Amino acid sequence: MKFDKKKFTEETERILRAEFGSDLRSADTRELYNAVSKAVMRIALPAAPSGEGKRGAYFSAEFLMGRAIFSNLLNLGLLEDVQSALKSVGESLNRFEEVEDAALGNGGLGRLAACYLESAATMDIPLDGYGIRYRYGLFKQTFVDGYQHEEGDDWTRWGDPWSIPVERDAVIVEFADRKVKAVPCDMPIFGYRNGVVNNLRLWSSEPVKPFDFNTFNEMKGERIAQENYDVTKICDVLYPNDNTMVGKMLRLRQQYFLVSASLQDILRKEKAKEHDLRELYRYRCFQLNDTHPVLAIPELLRLLEREGLCFEEAFEVASKCFNFTNHTIMAEALEKWDALALSDILPDVYKEIVRCQQKLESDGLDRGQFYIIRDNVVHMANLAIFVSKKVNGVAEIHTEILKKDTFANWYGAFPEKFVNVTNGVTPRRWLLLNNPKMAKLIDSRIGTEWHTDLGQLEALRPHIDGMRASFRKIKRENKERLAAYIKAHEGIELPPDFIFDVQVKRLHEYKRQLLNALSILYFYFGIKEGEINSFPPTAFLFGAKAAPGYYNAKAIIKFINEIARLVNSDEEVADRMKVVFVQNYNVSYAEKIVCAADISEQISMAGMEASGTSNMKFMLNGTVTLGTLDGANVEICREAGEENEYIFGATVEEVAAIKRFYCPREILEGDPRLKRAVRTLIDGTFPDEKGMLRKLYESLITDYDADRYLVLYDFADYIRVKQQLLHDYGTKEFERKCLVNLVSAGKFSADRSVKEYAQKIWDLQ
Repeated sequence: MKFDKKKFTEETERILRAEFGSDLRSADTRELYNAVSKAVMRIALPAAPSGEGKRGAYFSAEFLMGRAIFSNLLNLGLLEDVQSALKSVGESLNRFEEVEDAALGNGGLGRLAACYLESAATMDIPLDGYGIRYRYGLFKQTFVDGYQHEEGDDWTRWGDPWSIPVERDAVIVEFADRKVKAVPCDMPIFGYRNGVVNNLRLWSSEPVKPFDFNTFNEMKGERIAQENYDVTKICDVLYPNDNTMVGKMLRLRQQYFLVSASLQDILRKEKAKEHDLRELYRYRCFQLNDTHPVLAIPELLRLLEREGLCFEEAFEVASKCFNFTNHTIMAEALEKWDALALSDILPDVYKEIVRCQQKLESDGLDRGQFYIIRDNVVHMANLAIFVSKKVNGVAEIHTEILKKDTFANWYGAFPEKFVNVTNGVTPRRWLLLNNPKMAKLIDSRIGTEWHTDLGQLEALRPHIDGMRASFRKIKRENKERLAAYIKAHEGIELPPDFIFDVQVKRLHEYKRQLLNALSILYFYFGIKEGEINSFPPTAFLFGAKAAPGYYNAKAIIKFINEIARLVNSDEEVADRMKVVFVQNYNVSYAEKIVCAADISEQISMAGMEASGTSNMKFMLNGTVTLGTLDGANVEICREAGEENEYIFGATVEEVAAIKRFYCPREILEGDPRLKRAVRTLIDGTFPDEKGMLRKLYESLITDYDADRYLVLYDFADYIRVKQQLLHDYGTKEFERKCLVNLVSAGKFSADRSVKEYAQKIWDLQ
């Protein structure tokens, strides 16, 4: 793409004057960010959308896109040009580090969706995303007295210059009690230096009739205000608290709003092209990213029948269009809906679900094993499996668990449906952008083909020993940058010569942040009591958000923050330990963390993590894994060699046998220092005015199914392996392990993943 610096700065100046009444000398960060972004959009967007042919639609409740400006400039090949243009007028791209992320996702599922869209555009695969344009994202996290505090994440206050409202494509979504106007906003997804632009369409909910003059004239505006609020709250926040029936029904409305608007939009476009809807599968395929968008199945049936197809014809079309990605084996995470509530809000959709149940029975499947509706509960995963053409897990071990356990009956009946596509991450954002010096080091050894073919990193293997000194220097600089950022944002000073031991991911009990926390206390008490005399200086870093209604997850955050307060205020251990729980962990924080980490903690109980993607990001940046044989860790060990990771804990095969006879109290009695660490939850070491820490203790020791995730069972092996890792750090062999991880990361590219989807599942060219 040809870039004219003079024209670009003139265009930026024109936008500043026209939209903000400012100029390049007086613009604040928000104004400059919007003007620069819009100027780039005018350069980059093609005159017409991409051509004809079958297109994929990726339906997802989450798209955790991260800050757009840097990744877009990188993919457009304009990063250095725009930096140079701004420098010529006394400005810098670094100023946009202040711009906040659009937190339209919660964790790996939403970040995976973002990676797949970017990789599809880079691989020239025609794939568009469909989601919700949440007004406030997930939430902005702060800590108050150690507790998680949630605030509205008003990401749009920075403007949204990378999106284009398309009012003409608005559609009406109907619930039993109201109609809602769905208005799309399109976010272009730029491929890496190839001119391809796919699209992410995000829907906003608006009143069909925002203002009624007569009602206002009668001074009854409160009723209209309430009705408007009921409509707009559909898109207010990702995942409203569903501890109440009101919250559950709001989630249901969100999910239907997303799929109904998207399918109406797609069918309208296909009809405009005079395509026969009986052959919709020739023109479209739909990927359901977990169970959140599975209502798309009965909605498509309803819409096709409205177009004149009978149920059998509509079902045939749906069974060739839909595919389903499962992201969990946890029964509580496989969405289910109360049948009466669903039928009250979406009566026509519920009728289609009943018809699917009837078809399942007429097909001769045993109702004892196969059902969509049972005991007045609608099982969305079962609906997805029954209708979809393909069902995929997201790591080899996860897919095997689905086939042998979670959905064993369905696999027995439909083995041809089940496939595996191991997750991946985009190397553009997660190495080129976040770790540019490392990327240039790689370029200097093997060229740049690896930017779009990550398997080329294997060519670095002969260079490993020659890269060690440069790798060490770059890692140190990345740690200094992260330490400066943490000091500015968290007020805690981390010496860069400390080992950076990192666990960043969604907060859930099965991910076992609690195991890590207890190990810190274990080491702390050992140092204080003189039992541990040589402990390498280590900073333990956490980053995670807990769902607002997830009591134990929020208790773990409180516990870790209290440990941090204890450790960081103790001058006797100041030269050996620091603990930081960063606030409001997001994509931009992750970009700084993954390239600075020395240890990647991936310590979920075996069999619980579907795949993980943070493990891949750390690996790609040359970080060893401290983890269990769970999720994609299994494949990471295969690619890099288990000898280059630090693996501990019970395996998937061992977990069930352990639980039959497991007694957590016996573990504590055999390890006094661990017992002391656990008892800090109840012995007054930490304030617990809300009783949250006591509940955490009970979940480990006294509850039914105590220590469900084997935190205490795996503890001794975890400590053993962690101590070995800390001992190895800084040696030549350790540095080689880091670099072996980097050169072995080729499999874990989202480019490979989307190509597998296109070939195995979507049938996209």
